[in-house]
Amino acid sequence: MVLKATAFQVGLLSAAETSAYLLVALPAGAVVDRMAKRRLMLWCNLALFLVIGSVPLAHSLWTLTLAQLYAVALVAGVLSVFFSVAYQSYLPTLLARGQLMDGNGKLASSQSVAQVAGPSLGAGLVALVGAAGAMTADALSFAVSAGSLLAIGAHEPPRPRVPAAKRPTLRSQIAEGLAYVARDPILRNSVAFNGTANFFVIMVETLGPVFLIRTLHLHPSLVGLLLALGAVGGVAGGIAAKFLARAVGSARISWIAMTVLSLPGLLIPVAESGWWVLLFGIGWISWTFASTVTSVSLISYRQAACPPDMLGRVSASARWINWGTLPLGGLTGGALATALGVRTTLWIAVVGGCCAGLWLFFSPLRGMRDIPLGRPEPQLVGAKP
Repeated sequence: MVLKATAFQVGLLSAAETSAYLLVALPAGAVVDRMAKRRLMLWCNLALFLVIGSVPLAHSLWTLTLAQLYAVALVAGVLSVFFSVAYQSYLPTLLARGQLMDGNGKLASSQSVAQVAGPSLGAGLVALVGAAGAMTADALSFAVSAGSLLAIGAHEPPRPRVPAAKRPTLRSQIAEGLAYVARDPILRNSVAFNGTANFFVIMVETLGPVFLIRTLHLHPSLVGLLLALGAVGGVAGGIAAKFLARAVGSARISWIAMTVLSLPGLLIPVAESGWWVLLFGIGWISWTFASTVTSVSLISYRQAACPPDMLGRVSASARWINWGTLPLGGLTGGALATALGVRTTLWIAVVGGCCAGLWLFFSPLRGMRDIPLGRPEPQLVGAKP
């Protein structure tokens, strides 16, 4: 708004940020496997602090342009990809195998809390100190993140030194990561599930506000509240994942969550004006709750079963495929809504989303109670047993 950008320019800005996963996720995984994870995350935080901090600095000097914002969005997106791939590979070096479900559940809950509090806090900061001031606070948050990483007492196991002449190429390591995902039946079906679920979920996220405002004629403030309930489901799912895994089994709950616990999601397109609009909120909560429980189990399996020196590549390969379906789902949802109507398209989306769990039902997970832990316990340096 400060630079009077058009809607198309704002869309380009968003695309510049989100395209990073498709562009660099695969090489990022290979790079992460070659480096110490915490050191890489610290450098990413420092770079993000400088890159995002350049926006309020340029604004104060009256030199801020849209070109700079595009560049900042793209660079910040790339750095975020490296950080997110590294942190999922870093967690197994800090936790024992039996702690992965609990650790991933807590991370999922904190992420959902951030999704609820972040937009509200950001809007409040913009109103209080302006957009440039809010960007300053955003930049400072990466300094806080760096400080939190420095406060971690345990250290990664030392990496073996590989002579440059014997070091594999990035291309061969990327291919190795993709091949590992394709070869492991649980990882292969997990990626198929996530890709399918993302394809349909993005339809609901995109068309949900249109449905609530144009079809049900809700006030925008109520629309925001209903959509925020999804993050509440994510928090609850992150907290409950560990307890459900103990009671039902960490492997079993992964497919039960998305084939049974997600079924109230079918209430989303049933919603009508008045109190019936709560059906949308109930359905959205159930979807995010179930998907978070499933994600915690599947991520824990990947971290436990994958060789440590390949975890970055395998995680990046999975994310590259999973995120690659998002733009396809958004485009398909828009086309179907134009041809069939918003409510009909929502029906297609929720039925497809609930059916995504069949990838896990028809996988080796159905015959297991708990996720198989196929590698030895990590040797933690400087951590208490």
